[in-house]
Amino acid sequence: MAIQDYLKEIYKIQASGDRATTTAIAKRMGVAPSSATSMLKKLAALGLAEHAPYRGVELSEAGAKIALEVIRHHRLLEQYLAQTLGLGIDAVHDEADRLEHVISEELEARIDEQLGYPTHDPHGDPIPDAGLNVDRTSLRSLEALSPGEEATVRRIPDGDPGLLRYLAELTLVPGRKVTMRRSEPFGGPVTVDVGGSEHPISRELAGQIGVSG
Repeated sequence: MAIQDYLKEIYKIQASGDRATTTAIAKRMGVAPSSATSMLKKLAALGLAEHAPYRGVELSEAGAKIALEVIRHHRLLEQYLAQTLGLGIDAVHDEADRLEHVISEELEARIDEQLGYPTHDPHGDPIPDAGLNVDRTSLRSLEALSPGEEATVRRIPDGDPGLLRYLAELTLVPGRKVTMRRSEPFGGPVTVDVGGSEHPISRELAGQIGVSG
């Protein structure tokens, strides 16, 4: 499971456009850099990843396939827990983390079929299809909107239950319309309108929310 978890996080770092450095991987995994280094050596020995000078760690084709399989399990489970069992967006991540390694391929296929072959999870992250293809449509960040501009929320950061509860309270979730009202200068907060209510949020958080339109 540890190997799969490392591969999943390395893939997610790469998908975000950042360098998968040992420090970044250790931070994601919540371990000391020395522990991450030991695991990365193991991944390299297994042919699942390699260290690329100036680019950090990169997954091999085999490593990327395993990562995408785990991500598919995780995001399908999140969608199932939200859509079928009614769990909140703040609760599905941890539950899916516990189940993603034990779900069978047969059950995965049944869940996919029952849900109608969803393309995104409750947080707006793309779900790899059965062929492990991923929707790579790029989104703008909420921070990039100009005052008066309207867009639809497509993706919010997952993994932090407290942050997800906060976003749910603001109804700043995938599918909701949002209008930029004000953007304070010198890195100050932005104020957005969601459903007729204005909310100031940090520029950092606004940069993590993907929108379209």
